[in-house]
Amino acid sequence: MAAAAAAASRVLDEVDRAVVGKREHLTVVLAGVLAGGHVLLEDLPGLGKTLAARSLAQALGLEFRRAQFTPDLLPSDVTGSFVYDQARAEFSFRAGPLFAGLLLADEINRTPPKTQAALLEAMQERQVTVEGTTFPLPRPFHVLATANPIEHEGTYPLPEAQLDRFLLRVSFGYPSADEEWEVLSRRIGRGREEQEVARVLDADGLLAVQAAVERVHVAESVGRYVVALAGATRHHPSVLVGASPRGSLALLTAGRALALIRGRDFVVPEDVKALARPALVHRIVVKPELWLEDVGPATIVDQVVAQVPVPDADDLEPA
Repeated sequence: MAAAAAAASRVLDEVDRAVVGKREHLTVVLAGVLAGGHVLLEDLPGLGKTLAARSLAQALGLEFRRAQFTPDLLPSDVTGSFVYDQARAEFSFRAGPLFAGLLLADEINRTPPKTQAALLEAMQERQVTVEGTTFPLPRPFHVLATANPIEHEGTYPLPEAQLDRFLLRVSFGYPSADEEWEVLSRRIGRGREEQEVARVLDADGLLAVQAAVERVHVAESVGRYVVALAGATRHHPSVLVGASPRGSLALLTAGRALALIRGRDFVVPEDVKALARPALVHRIVVKPELWLEDVGPATIVDQVVAQVPVPDADDLEPA
């Protein structure tokens, strides 16, 4: 367990060399990956989403591919397709960008629903089916998708049911003045645009760390705290649709990964609180009549976290 936590810390140290001032956010993204899930990065252009994904893939030792989603992108452009081989007089399968360790699905909301569905099916089932033939995806397989929250022209927003497939949703936000200068200073000192980070793990190493996450202890009181948080979103007076059981499962599994990153073999309520927004906000639908009253899913999650009683710290550690 200690070796897995040390490896996760080294991954974050390496990514820090490329992405300035976002360690807290990157910790959440890494927790999503170590929990075996996929992460949606929803933020404004130019805030380092692509750089973060590429740097994380390099540090984890995963094959990285980027798919730029556009309105004319077809499902076969993502999954791959059969191509006729004249030399062999037969059709052979040519794999698409999905067949990678880490796929950056850039601007996922710019592609039509049919292509979105092809990607999200692969995320859920870890396989693709092309013309009746099923092809398993490599392990590990993770998707970091980006979405631009301010542009609406020519976009196809992800429905709530599809958003629910992402384990976590993260927003980086603007850097501070000192962080922004650090970005510029590093660029001047580097003398080139490209950035490289050292490999810390490989595919087998990542699978080993993910296996260690499965051994992180969750006390019943913490598990019931997770259930209470998700349940409170369903009964909030401002909510039309609350977080599903998949939301509570996401909060629990990501909480175990965050506990490991923080060097513990058990989950504490603070791990759950830190992930409440990333795990639950995109799973909540606010009543339409409240949209003009500045009541959003994030506000509801904050209220729920403040109201639900926190369990005692007596029985959190494994026996």
